[in-house]
Amino acid sequence: MKPWNTPELVAVGREPAHALSHHDRLDLNGVWDFQLLPAPGAQPTDDWRPLTVPGAWTMQHTGDLPHYTNVRMPFDTHPPHPPKDNPTGVHRRRFEVPATWAGRRIVLHVGAAESVLLVQVNGQQVGIGKDSHLAAEFDVTDALHDGVNELVLTVVKWSDASFIEDQDQWWHGGITRGVHLYSTPPTHLADVAAVADYDPASGEGTLTLTITVGTRGTALDEDLRVRVRAAGHELLAPVPLRRARALPGEEGNGSPALPAAVAGTDLFGLYSATAAGVPLPPGLEGVAEQALARMFPPPGGRAHLTVPAHPVTPWSAERPALYDVDVDLLDAAGIRLDTTRLRVGYRRVEIKGRDLLLNGERIWIQGVNHHDFHPRTGRTLTREDIAGELRLLKRFNVNAIRTAHYPGHPDLLDLADEYGFYVVDEADIEAHDHASALCDDPRYLGAFLDRVARMVARDKNHPCVIAWSLGNESGSGANHEAAAAWVRRHDPTRPLHYEGAINRDWYGGRTQTDIVCPMYPTLDALKAYAAHPRADRPLIMSEYQHAMGNSNGSLDDYWDTIRSTPGLQGGFVWELWDHGLDPDGDGRHRYGGDFGEQPHDGNFCIDGLLFPDGTPHPAMYELRHLFAPVTITSGAVEAGDGWIEVRNERHFRDLDDLRFALQVVTETGTGPAAGLPVPTLAAGGRAKVRLPETVVRELRQRTGVLALRLTVVTAHDQAWAPAGTELTVRQLPLGHPAHRPAAEARAGRGTAGDPPALVLDEAGLLQHPLLATGPRLSLWRALTDNDKSRFVHGRLSATGLDRTVREVDRREVSPAGDSAVVRARYLTPHGEEVLHQQTVTREASGRIRFDERVVIPTTLPDVPRLGVVLEARAGFDTVQWLGEGPHECYPDRRASALTGRWTAPIDDLPVPYLRPQENGGRSRTVEARLTGPGDTALTLGFDRPLQLNVSHHTVADLEAAAHYWELTPRAETIVHFDVAHRGLGSASVGPDTLPAFRVGPGEYAWTWWLTTP
Repeated sequence: MKPWNTPELVAVGREPAHALSHHDRLDLNGVWDFQLLPAPGAQPTDDWRPLTVPGAWTMQHTGDLPHYTNVRMPFDTHPPHPPKDNPTGVHRRRFEVPATWAGRRIVLHVGAAESVLLVQVNGQQVGIGKDSHLAAEFDVTDALHDGVNELVLTVVKWSDASFIEDQDQWWHGGITRGVHLYSTPPTHLADVAAVADYDPASGEGTLTLTITVGTRGTALDEDLRVRVRAAGHELLAPVPLRRARALPGEEGNGSPALPAAVAGTDLFGLYSATAAGVPLPPGLEGVAEQALARMFPPPGGRAHLTVPAHPVTPWSAERPALYDVDVDLLDAAGIRLDTTRLRVGYRRVEIKGRDLLLNGERIWIQGVNHHDFHPRTGRTLTREDIAGELRLLKRFNVNAIRTAHYPGHPDLLDLADEYGFYVVDEADIEAHDHASALCDDPRYLGAFLDRVARMVARDKNHPCVIAWSLGNESGSGANHEAAAAWVRRHDPTRPLHYEGAINRDWYGGRTQTDIVCPMYPTLDALKAYAAHPRADRPLIMSEYQHAMGNSNGSLDDYWDTIRSTPGLQGGFVWELWDHGLDPDGDGRHRYGGDFGEQPHDGNFCIDGLLFPDGTPHPAMYELRHLFAPVTITSGAVEAGDGWIEVRNERHFRDLDDLRFALQVVTETGTGPAAGLPVPTLAAGGRAKVRLPETVVRELRQRTGVLALRLTVVTAHDQAWAPAGTELTVRQLPLGHPAHRPAAEARAGRGTAGDPPALVLDEAGLLQHPLLATGPRLSLWRALTDNDKSRFVHGRLSATGLDRTVREVDRREVSPAGDSAVVRARYLTPHGEEVLHQQTVTREASGRIRFDERVVIPTTLPDVPRLGVVLEARAGFDTVQWLGEGPHECYPDRRASALTGRWTAPIDDLPVPYLRPQENGGRSRTVEARLTGPGDTALTLGFDRPLQLNVSHHTVADLEAAAHYWELTPRAETIVHFDVAHRGLGSASVGPDTLPAFRVGPGEYAWTWWLTTP
């Protein structure tokens, strides 16, 4: 039997999973001896090299490189057979056991190994483990000796298990989480299960504990006890021993004798009468249970205690209150043999009708999907790495995590308990390439059940875990039914989540999921579900808003629908990280195919809200805005009367931990901040707040007032942020920005003081001292990842708008040189014509006015952009604009954009999406001013809000590069300003841009001005 080719084998010699932490450790992390073999049957040589553990060997220059696929397996064999070429890493480490561990039980802990782990200690085979994302532990006591010991961990990269670990991420090989030894007494605490229930009606919590005691001996000692200290209570309970089975009439197994009244009673008749609910004669109540307990004695070594109801602060993501629980194992003399400490949070998770409730309240799931990822290590994370992720998520108001698609690092859940996150904990099961087969394959039944059960066993005590997930994209079959049944029996306090159970029928799959958890639904589908009479479960999207490249359009439309539609409670954006690897530390992040691997799925792994270096995508600000703890619910009229109304959007907490400040925004800039004293406001409450006198005075005296800006920050230091950390910025619109030309504006004077005559080049484009290329029509953008989706790319490419030929029909300049008309046709390869007329006028002030008229034919129903592009000569380095900012925003992703006057270096405006594409836009702009050294300046004014883009890259530059770091900035500044620009949508996986944000056929006309000082 080959363990890497036998799906029925999930482990040999592996200890049961548990929820305990052990601090009496010997850390084995560090530099190990290593060699990579071509296959598991090959024999090691004397050629060892150093390797860091934990750490994937695929990220440490061993010759076996990372490999990215999404759905398809990276090799062409079929389950359960891995390929013959199967990299196998042999890791060797020598160590000495502390002298203080003499006589104690010693356990080896391997945090994670991909994908089959073979353990050898001092030449002795100790055990085997599978599951690349859960720890494997082995009792190595008998294999150790005094002095130097040798540990060899052999990891086989491909196995039968690989077919159910087909997640959308890089394939790696190696030991990816930490390795250590720990010791316990021979008789020890083996596990503790804690159910910390909260009763919202009474405000009290009840703690129920099940404590399992293990031993290296053949039986437990007599008179063992467990002691629990919690909430000011101290409880003692005996540890029961397993009694021998005894038939009726037999004595001597230690069980109480049956009462004399049983004599002459038909016990089998008594059993069936009890089961059927037949009233029993006096004195026989409970006798059947006693007799059955003698015949089928319960397991020994398991004690049950309940801490009585007591007042507690309930746990929630908003107020993650945790309590210590100390558990001791005592011998007959009361001497402590073993001890552990738990942190529990009192909360109740339940589903009532179409509502998921926490502590009796319906909550929003404002979540993201989370992979273990690091650009330098692949997926080996430190506790600080994870803490940094979670601190950032808290600052962006994210409150939920789905551990896609495997149980996260243990530190993730510890910190989620502490910082406050709702977690859907997902089992390490994804059979995407063979989803319809393996879910019903009996050879994989044990693996499905083992992975789900071990996840539950490890994570059961975490208050952050509000639901168990049976895995991802693995079909729906008998193996899921078995796993679901086990979880329901083992932990009835949490609901089940599994998208595969409902992906073909949102009203079915009830045995496998309590939550309707679709992927990438349309808004119409969500509304239809909510209105359906069979919709009787909460709908929480397991994945939506695919964040690939410049994406996440219409996130606000989703949340408008969620907040206004009963039965919808949110979801998990896909996903947190761009999985761009940087094994050399040179900042050149790679995606699929960059390591020469075949097959691969290109940049489909670059689909997160964070760049590989941890910098947030601009879309993160959209999440921050929509998930904010505070909103303004009043309008401009109320602000004019001197007050605003704010709403507390939280479910459990008031706003006393926040601080508020107001600013008046005008066309010329933003005024000073004035503190806003918001009263104590309970969760869900509203309050009218008077504006400070300084703000009222500014509103009345300033001209060109655009908005009232409310900034909300933390008032005190938090575990996840210092005081003063910005959580949201809200704007109350009070006016509309407009281009107001300066009185001294001119286009560049001649020697006699008159504006120079207009000059057109042979192509009919305006020539100007500050322009490298004159203004011309722009219809194409560098396609985004969503534009390149199989659902959209064909449609946009079919337009041929990236390959138009410009033909000038008319080119006229007036005799005085003060006006010109250029009429051109833009011909696509398929014969469509886009008509463009540009009328240029030199105004008396010296400004140059452009009147644009464009006709898009009905045969072009979907146009990427419609506007003007020009190239300014070298020398400009800064842009100031009046419009929306400060971060990138687009027509369907601008809920978080703020209206104002903004200034930034031109090099700071582009957004470095790893695969170059349309980026860096600013919405609803009415004016842009380019400046450089000295008094060089170029001002563009628009008669209506346009979409602005300023950079040192052309569309062609972006489309020609495969990675952002391949781009070379031009000296010229390229400026696009579009009267219509297609939204972003999220069609890489999911719905296309909504119709309201598409650019279609028709006649478009607008005016703009060019001015130089």
